[in-house]
Amino acid sequence: MSVESSALPTPPVGGAHCRVPWKGAFPSVAAVLVLFLAASSAPSPIYVIYQQQWQFTAWVLTVVFALYVFGLLGSLLVVGALSDHLGRQPVLAAAIALEVIALVLFLVAGNVLVLSAARVLQGIATGAATTTLSATLVDLEPSRGRAGVVTSVAPLTGLAAGALGSGALVEFGPSPTRLIYVLLLGGMLLAAVGVAFVPETSPRRPGAVASLRPRVAMPAHLHAEIVPVVPAMIATWALAGMYLSLGPSVAAELLGLHNHLIGGVVVTLLAGTGALAVFLLRSRSASWLLAPSSAMLGLGTLISLAGVAQNLAWLAAAGTIVAGLGFGASVLATFGTFARIARPHERSAVFALANTINYLGNSVPAVLGGIAVTALGLRTATVIYALAIAVITFSAFALRLNQLRANRRTVMAACG
Repeated sequence: MSVESSALPTPPVGGAHCRVPWKGAFPSVAAVLVLFLAASSAPSPIYVIYQQQWQFTAWVLTVVFALYVFGLLGSLLVVGALSDHLGRQPVLAAAIALEVIALVLFLVAGNVLVLSAARVLQGIATGAATTTLSATLVDLEPSRGRAGVVTSVAPLTGLAAGALGSGALVEFGPSPTRLIYVLLLGGMLLAAVGVAFVPETSPRRPGAVASLRPRVAMPAHLHAEIVPVVPAMIATWALAGMYLSLGPSVAAELLGLHNHLIGGVVVTLLAGTGALAVFLLRSRSASWLLAPSSAMLGLGTLISLAGVAQNLAWLAAAGTIVAGLGFGASVLATFGTFARIARPHERSAVFALANTINYLGNSVPAVLGGIAVTALGLRTATVIYALAIAVITFSAFALRLNQLRANRRTVMAACG
C-alpha cells in the first residue's frame, strides 16, 4: 500500500547518481514492486487447501496470515531506512534473496510450521523491498509526480493480481499448491536481473547501525489531528486482513462458491477497486476524503454482510466493490493526513507510528476473527467481525464530522 510512499527519504542530488538511468529503469522497479506484493497475496486462495490437507483450525490460518504482517511490520520499522546508508541495490538484493528462500519453503511446505516460516521470511523481505523500491522510484524521478502515483497504486495492484492469478492457477492449473510459487520464483530471478541494471541512486553514508533503531512517536501537538484518524486506519486494515485471510473461506463455505478462482476474485475485488480508487482520487485532499472514505467502507461492509446473510453472492460482491472504494480512499486520506501534519523532522517517527497502527489493525483482528471462527463458527464470526468494522468506520465518520464542526466554530470565532 502507500505506506512507504508517504515517508520516503529525500532523493540524493548532485553526484549521488552513479550513472544516467536507462529508460527502462523506472518501469522495471515499478514491476518489481508489483511482483513483491503479488507474491504476498498469492497464498490467500491456497489457504483453504492447506486447511483441508493439514486439518488445522481457522485461528491457526489467521495466525499464519498474521505472522507475515508481523514480519513485514518489523522489517519496516527496523530496516526501512537502511538503504539510505548502504545503498538501494544491496538492500534490494538481500530482499530478493530472502523472498526466494521464502518461495522455496512454500514449494516444499508439508505442514503449518514450514508454511509459517515461509510467511515470516516473506513479510521481512516484502517490508525491506517495498521501502527500498519506493525510495528508488523517487530517486529515479525526483519530481515525485509519477513516483507518488506508482507507489500508491502498485502495491494494491500487486495484491489484486497475486490473489487472482493464484486462484486461477489453483483452479485450472496442475499442482495447485506449488505452481504459483514456481512462477513467482522465476519472476524473482528476473527481478534480480532487472535490479542489477538499475543504477545505484543512493550513495553510502554512515549511520547504518543507528538507522536500525525503530523510532515511533506521536508528538503532543498532533494528538488532535491523529486520534480521530486512528479508527479509520484500524477499520481499513482490519477489513483487508479479513479478506486476505478468511475471505476465500467465506466464499466457499457460506456462499457455496467452491471454485478456487473465486477465492482470488474476493481479494481482487477489494484490493483492485482500492487501487482504482487511489488512482482516481489521487488529486483530492486528505481532509476532503476522510469522512466519505469511512462512510463508504462501513456501507460496503454492511452490504457485503447482507449478501453473506442472504446467500446472495452478487450482493456480497457489490458490497466488496463499495468497500474497496472506501479502502483506497481511506489509504489516501489517512496517510495524506500524516504527511500534511507531520513536520519534516518528525516524519520518520510519525510514519512509523502509522505503520504500526495499520499493520496491528491488519493482523490482530484477523487472529481474533480466526479464534471466533473456531469457537462460534464461520457465519457467526463473520457477522461479528463485519459489524465491528462497520461500527468502527461509522465512529470514524462521526469523529470527522465533529472535527469539521469544531474547526468551523473556531474559524467563525476568529472572524467574529
